[in-house]
Amino acid sequence: MSRVTDLRFLTGHDSGTIVLGAAWVAPNPRNYGRGMDPDMVGFRIDVHPVDATVRAATRAVLRESALPQLHAWVTRAIAADETWQLTDHQRYWRLTDGRLTHHDEA
Repeated sequence: MSRVTDLRFLTGHDSGTIVLGAAWVAPNPRNYGRGMDPDMVGFRIDVHPVDATVRAATRAVLRESALPQLHAWVTRAIAADETWQLTDHQRYWRLTDGRLTHHDEA
């Protein structure tokens, strides 16, 4: 958790099938004029809102599958080479018909 710079529980309308999002915010100097605030570098985790009728089932899937996958992704990212760490990355977990999937975006 020491490398998580932002943990948000999003509110409002649900995000469709997205239930969890994670991002690695790289130390990218073009983000902040002359340099980037070092407090922004790290992991951002977003827990997306879901419809109340599926909230309990979604919570169970997050605990059983998505959170261990998130932990593994963060662990790999911490050990990643410099090339990976100097680029922003995102991963989204989607829950569709009870089936959890994830994909990365760079």
